[in-house]
Amino acid sequence: MRYLTFDLTDSSDGILTLEAMASTREAEHAAVMGEVEQVLAWARAGFGGREGPVEDGCAWDHELLVQHEAGGWITATLTLSASPEFVDAFLPIFGESEP
Repeated sequence: MRYLTFDLTDSSDGILTLEAMASTREAEHAAVMGEVEQVLAWARAGFGGREGPVEDGCAWDHELLVQHEAGGWITATLTLSASPEFVDAFLPIFGESEP
């Protein structure tokens, strides 16, 4: 991953959150979206059929927000809600940012 660096957040309800944000110019936006697709393809391949609300027993869910900002910047935010099992498989591949 060149653009997306994930931060892991734990909550009291046992649902974990992995979030990455990248803000780039238009010329680099396609590369960011390629990384988003890589993450989602991995999740669907390894946890296919288990995407949906984690609080309902699914392994993972996601939200993707793309915003066009002033000055020609585009910000993409990928948020994954995840079970501990999903995170245990995710981190060795995609890692977590250092504090």
